[in-house]
Formats: sequence, structure tokens, C-alpha cells
Amino acid sequence: MPVRIPDHLPAAEVLESENIFVMSETRAANQDIRPMKVLILNLMPNKIETETQLLRLLGNTPLQVDVDLLRIHDKESKHTSIDHMNTFYRDFEAVRHKNYDGLIITGAPLGQIDFEDVVYWDHIREIIDWSQEHVTSVLFLCWAAHAGLYHLYGLNRKILQQKRSGVFVHRRTSQHFPLLRGFDDEFFAPHSRFAEMDVEEIRQHPQLQLLAESDEAGAYLVLSRNNRNLFVMGHPEYQKSTLNEEYQRDLSQGLDPNVPQNYYRNDDPKADAIARWHSHGSLLVSNWLNYYVYQLTPYDLSDMTAMTPWESR
Repeated sequence: MPVRIPDHLPAAEVLESENIFVMSETRAANQDIRPMKVLILNLMPNKIETETQLLRLLGNTPLQVDVDLLRIHDKESKHTSIDHMNTFYRDFEAVRHKNYDGLIITGAPLGQIDFEDVVYWDHIREIIDWSQEHVTSVLFLCWAAHAGLYHLYGLNRKILQQKRSGVFVHRRTSQHFPLLRGFDDEFFAPHSRFAEMDVEEIRQHPQLQLLAESDEAGAYLVLSRNNRNLFVMGHPEYQKSTLNEEYQRDLSQGLDPNVPQNYYRNDDPKADAIARWHSHGSLLVSNWLNYYVYQLTPYDLSDMTAMTPWESR
């Protein structure tokens, strides 16, 4: 089934060229199907690139998905035109009264800034708090995962001396979670961040479960025990070229970045990058959407009290 996106969204052309089935709002209106309604809070600078990456993953499931795009403020973006933002994005006040099956909060280039010093931190907290009563399941990515763990569960991150960038081997720490169905014992995932969470603090927290970790990159998948919040410390949505683009950007800004680990062939930045994570990234989002959104969400979104407890499935 397709992912439904706004008419004329730029991501449509890219996704269709990859044979990913997308459907315009106009066409979807003629189908008598209860689609999953997913809200994306996009905090990344290049909005269109991130939209495409996430829609690529959402479009690889058998469920029809309606997507709304949310912005954190109405200030002009340096990397995305104001016309694009005004046409396709909503302000929080426009969705505050609504309920959603799923919410995805992206990463943000704020890895070295204290949460309370982030200009829109109060807005982030407000949306996270709202999501706990208005959304069946929330998927937090990278910076948003750290922010969510800090705000909801009081866990703080550790700032790294060097940026953690590369593609790392991860292993499952639990075998029987629906989120991990189809996962290999070991799998790859990309990271690009300046901070990490303490694995032992996560393990000891009574409301959290550590599902996957890496010897090099630390915690990767953390799920709340009420199944409402999924924290992903890396970037399963990244396309093959993204880490290289970030590395070249940092070089051009004179930041002397480390070469992303396990990413270029023979770790040579002049060689081709190797994509090792796309299959597991796609499976991760499909499992989340199926087991933690579709199978738990109420048919009537106006009544969030009708959510099905996972234990009864």
C-alpha cells in the first residue's frame, strides 16, 4: 500500500523513480480505507532531503499511511524555501487538537548544546508531552532520542570529544520483541552525533528496555515498557551519500572531522561509500509501524483510551 503525501511534494518524484508507491491526497480521498496517520516533526536543516528519507521507509510497508509535516517554528529556514515550508508544513497549533497513530521526531544539529539552551526547547517539551496522550507510538531519532530520554525519563547524555560518525555493528540484547522480528543477530546502522547515552543507566531504568547496542557506538534501540516511545540513537533513514555529504561539509568549514568509520571502502574517503544498513533500517520502521502503531492504535482516533495493550495481542 502507498504512503499518502501532499499534492506536489518534491519527494514524490524521487520516490516514484525508486518504484516506491506514493499517492497524492486527491487520489487517496477516493479510497475507503482507514490509513495510519503519522505526523513528522522535522528538525533537520535540509527539510526536503529528510522528508524523502523518511517517506522512503514509510512507503515500504503494506499499510496506507497519511503523513502530516510539522515544523517547530515559522522562522525562515536557511536550507529550505519559505514557499515549501508554508505549503507543506503545519504549525503545532494546527494539530494540537488532533490525535495520530504515530509521530516521528527527527534528529537536529544541536549535539553540543545543552537542552535548556536550545531556542525551541520549550516547544519540544510541549510536543513530547502532548504526544503521550495524543499519539499511539512515538519514534525518536538521534538527537530527538536523547532529548526524549532526558525529558521523559531524566536520563542525560554525555558529550563526546569527537563526533561519532560511521557505520557500526550492532547486536540484539533481547530476542523476543516484535520490533526485532526478522533482524539478524548482528546488523549495521549509521551514527552521526556528538553525544551518547549511558548504557548501564538505561538498563537500570525501570521504565525502559535496551533492545540493541554496539560495542563501538553504545545504545541503539531503547523501548519504553508501555511500548509508547521508541528511541533510536542512530540514523536508519540515512541514504548512502548522507555521511559523505556531512563529512565534506565539515571539511569545507575547517572543522577537521574524523573520517566516518566503516563507511568508505577500505576506510578511504576517496573511495566509494558502502551502504550496509538499508535493509535493517527499512525493517525497523516497518516493524514499528506494524506492531507498535497499527496493532495497538484504536480504529477511532478520537478515543485514545481504546488503545489495545500489547500483552493482549
